Amino acid sequence: MEAFFAALESIGFVEALRFSRWTYAAVNTTHIFAIALLVGSALPLSLRLLGLWPTITHAHVARILSTTAGVGLVLAVMSGFLLFATRASEYADLAVFQIKLVLVLIGGGSAILMHLRYGWDIGRAPRLALRRAGVVSVLAWTGALILGRLIAFVGD
Repeated sequence: MEAFFAALESIGFVEALRFSRWTYAAVNTTHIFAIALLVGSALPLSLRLLGLWPTITHAHVARILSTTAGVGLVLAVMSGFLLFATRASEYADLAVFQIKLVLVLIGGGSAILMHLRYGWDIGRAPRLALRRAGVVSVLAWTGALILGRLIAFVGD
């Protein structure tokens, strides 16, 4: 695996990204913006699934926030991969990074499964399924956010 990470780091555009102050800053800013879209949408949606704002239908909340969270997730994964590639060998060894990836997979997987099972109008899902999805989402996305921030403070 180390050879794969070393090869990833040595790709021309990855090396250019690593050594370009402004391009790296732009990708990093994109990643932060994407996380804001993702977490800023997923948390209110999760709170609605947990029972807050009962007068607002799940369909109305989910239509907007699920789409926004999905766009944020796609942008975060794409920009995050570019950031990871610049120091893949180092990041891959960090426990906080590994756990963050697991939480992202859990959060994203849970949302995808809910929508595959119940469609965009997740309000027709059983109450227990909605609450379970809300808890998983809150824990996964806040955990991933915290661990992602900690990456800058651990390691070498």
